Amino acid sequence: MTSTMPAPVTLESDAVRLEPLSHSHVPDLFLAGGGDDEVWRWLPVPTPHTETELAKIAAGLIHDRDYVPFAVLLRETERAVGWTTYIDTPGFADSIEIGWTWYGRAVWRSSVNTSCKILLIDHAFDKLGVNRVQLKTDILNIRSQAAIRRIGGVPEGVLRRHRRRPDGSWRDTAYFSILDDEWPAHRVRLAHHEGPEA
Repeated sequence: MTSTMPAPVTLESDAVRLEPLSHSHVPDLFLAGGGDDEVWRWLPVPTPHTETELAKIAAGLIHDRDYVPFAVLLRETERAVGWTTYIDTPGFADSIEIGWTWYGRAVWRSSVNTSCKILLIDHAFDKLGVNRVQLKTDILNIRSQAAIRRIGGVPEGVLRRHRRRPDGSWRDTAYFSILDDEWPAHRVRLAHHEGPEA
């Protein structure tokens, strides 16, 4: 894989469908997590308090060539409950990042996150031909770090004072990765535990 980002696709499991993020998803997305400071606490933008604010954030992702954003839809309701993205990884060969992810609080501790990660990681290794999937999070976001470790993410280190948070404070960023030859064992393990997350 080169630095060219993959084309948008639709990925499906029994629980979720990931489809290219569009402006039509914004009303559902705002209902799922708009105005919820806890949902947006660790994200790189302030909490959107109106649909218009959320639409501007979504538009930024949709038009940024370093991202391939997906709306996360529950299969049982066909409503968007969050989004997740593939992100470019400059300086890394045959690598891609999964991140800029949020879900409405109603689906926290459900199978949604694991289902999304399985779809994205399977696609990255099997269809895109990468050899490394990267994930990162705020060093203070313990819940996210636990979720990354749960799917098989191996800690790679911490970038100190990596970037500013929306409140102006410095963020240290914890990096993780999963390699192509590590994924099959994790994939089997996760497939046997597709219920709600701890």
